[in-house]
Amino acid sequence: MKANYKKYILDFKRPSGTSRGVLKQKETWFLILEENGKFGIGECGILRGLSFDDLPIYEEKLKWTCDHIQLGEDKLWESLKQFPSIQFGLEQAFRSLNSYDPFVLFPSNFVENEHPIAINGLIWMGDEAFMHEQIETKLKEGFQCIKMKIGAIDFERELKILKSIRNSYSKEQIELRVDANGAFSPKAAIQKLEILASLDIHSIEQPIRQGNRAAMQSLCLNTPLPIALDEELIGVLEFNEKRELLERIKPQYIILKPSLIGGFKGSQEWITLAESLGINWWVTSALESNVGLNAIAQWTFTLKNTLPQGLGTGGLYTNNLDSPLKVAEGNLYYSGKSGWKANLIQNLCT
Repeated sequence: MKANYKKYILDFKRPSGTSRGVLKQKETWFLILEENGKFGIGECGILRGLSFDDLPIYEEKLKWTCDHIQLGEDKLWESLKQFPSIQFGLEQAFRSLNSYDPFVLFPSNFVENEHPIAINGLIWMGDEAFMHEQIETKLKEGFQCIKMKIGAIDFERELKILKSIRNSYSKEQIELRVDANGAFSPKAAIQKLEILASLDIHSIEQPIRQGNRAAMQSLCLNTPLPIALDEELIGVLEFNEKRELLERIKPQYIILKPSLIGGFKGSQEWITLAESLGINWWVTSALESNVGLNAIAQWTFTLKNTLPQGLGTGGLYTNNLDSPLKVAEGNLYYSGKSGWKANLIQNLCT
């Protein structure tokens, strides 16, 4: 078996704002396996400034992984706990190599019969005009669940935008989720949550910065609005540590981003623990290219979670790679169109 890796820079169609800054490009890496004329492809989707494994030795660790590929998936996965995005790329690459089709990692009705996955429409931070423009587009596209990132512009202006949506659409018509990316201070958070709750918001992701466990525990206990942990899960590597975090904070939801929390295996550990504690969850992509998004979507469908998932990020880039994924009426489909596989292999494997 041969293994190598390839760097790829994704360019955003429009700079995308978060509470951590504005993104213009996204770096990603592909792990490529070859054996007996077959290819296996996996994406190591790192988020600079956010990923736990955003380290100077990242490329060196990718090379080490390729040099030791004969150790096999399980041993390598255990050795890569400090590099969850590489764990994820490794899982994909081995599944891809061992599949009848390098791009069908999880055979299901999603792939074979075009059964859709309900997803949320993501609204990026920006000025009011840009955010309203995005909202109008998502509503026209048939989304019934909208997720809006907040925390980058003035909170009162963000409330104005949310109120304008709620004045036109009830909670039965449009489910509204917000993602603060840790933008609120612990002191001000509860008051802001009370205001948001009055707008029939479904949930808020990561209202305060991760690592403030006592403050987050208190918030989750007293919140008028369901709280979903997101960044809080990053860097929690061992099963017992995951249990301790969930038992202590007791959130209403957790958000699973396989690139950031150890791939399919790491995510499944969180799911098992959450369900044992009565905590609900959904899956979200983390700005991967269509290669990683395809893998996450296929896996997500097998989990049979009926909540809208956060998988609609594939259209953000000017130079995304070909894929069968398409979004229609607020759902993600595997379209089965032809031609894209050869193009993808040509771009990555030769």
